[in-house]
Amino acid sequence: MTKPLLSVADLRVTFELTRAGDMPWTAPRLLHAVSGVSFDLFPGETLGIVGESGCGKSTLARALVQMVPATGRAVWTDGTDLLSLTRAQMLKYRADIQMVFQDPLASLNPRMTVGQIIAEPLRTHHRGLADAEVKARVKEMMDRVGLLPNQINRYPHEFSGGQCQRIGIARALIVRPKLLICDEPVSALDVSIQAQVINLLAELQRDLGLAMIFIAHDLSVVKHISDRVMVLYLGRTMEIAESGALYADPQHPYTQALLSAVPIPDPAAERAKRIIPLDGDLPSPMNPPSGCVFRTRCPRAEAVCAETVPVLSAGAHGVACHFPGPLIRTRRMAERA
Repeated sequence: MTKPLLSVADLRVTFELTRAGDMPWTAPRLLHAVSGVSFDLFPGETLGIVGESGCGKSTLARALVQMVPATGRAVWTDGTDLLSLTRAQMLKYRADIQMVFQDPLASLNPRMTVGQIIAEPLRTHHRGLADAEVKARVKEMMDRVGLLPNQINRYPHEFSGGQCQRIGIARALIVRPKLLICDEPVSALDVSIQAQVINLLAELQRDLGLAMIFIAHDLSVVKHISDRVMVLYLGRTMEIAESGALYADPQHPYTQALLSAVPIPDPAAERAKRIIPLDGDLPSPMNPPSGCVFRTRCPRAEAVCAETVPVLSAGAHGVACHFPGPLIRTRRMAERA
C-alpha cells in the first residue's frame, strides 16, 4: 500500500480574541476555526476541500505550512510532524510544500520583476546555483506556465489577473515541490480564465507528479480537478470520499444542499432539479452549536443531533452524520416547499 505523503490527524486552530476595554483578568473569547480535521494525502493525488465562506478552508491550508499556529499532527512522508517544528526547522520543508494564493496580484511583490519573483524561491532554497542556471530555470518555468520570455523584466501591474496567477504558479513550482496547496486560486478570475488555470494545474500535476490540496467554494471546479473531496462546515469534516462517489451519491445533507446549488448546463435538467435550501446563516465559530454543528440548518435534525457530536465514519466514504443516506423529503423540507 502506498505510504501517505502527508497524514493529518486531529488538526485544530483556535484564535484568542480580545476587545478594547477588556480587563487583564477577562477570559479571552475563543474562535474555533478548525476543529479536529483528519485526512491522508497520497503522492500524485489531488484532495479538493469545499465549503461555505468561513468554514475554515483557508485556515486549514495556512496551518499546514505554519502560517497560523495549530495543534494536532501533520506527519510528512519522512515521519516528521510539521506542526512540532520551529520556524528554522520548517525551512527545510518549505521547498517541498508550496502555496498558490487566492488574490494573484496581491500575492506578488510589486517592486520585483517577473524574473525576480519566480527566481526568489530558488535563491532561498538553492543558494549554490549560478545566476545563469537560475535564469535558465526561470525561463523554462515561464514557458511551462504559458508566459513569454520577453515578459521576464515586466512588473506584476502590467499583467492581467490570469497572467498574475500563472506567475504565482511558476513561483511555487520553480523549486519542484512535492505538494502544492492551492487556496482558491481561481475565485478572483473570470470563468474562461478559470478554465485555463485549472487545465494548467492539471497538466503540471501530471508532468511533475505533484500532490495537490485544492481549496474552492465552487463544487464544479473541484469536481474537474480532484481525486477525492472533503466537505468542511464550521471547521469540521462533514464528508470525505472519492470525487465520483461524492458527486454521484452524497450522503451528508450539507453536501447534498451544496450540490443542489450547482448549475446544470442543460436548461431542462436545471428546471427539474430539486434545490435544497439551507435555513439561516452559518453559525459563529465563536459559539458553535452543541452536538452536530450543522444541526441548526439541517432538514433531518433530531434531538440526538443536539446531544452528541457525530463521528466521521471510517472507510473510503466517510460521513459525519447521525442520519446519513440518500436525499429524502423530510417534513421540514415539505413545509418550506
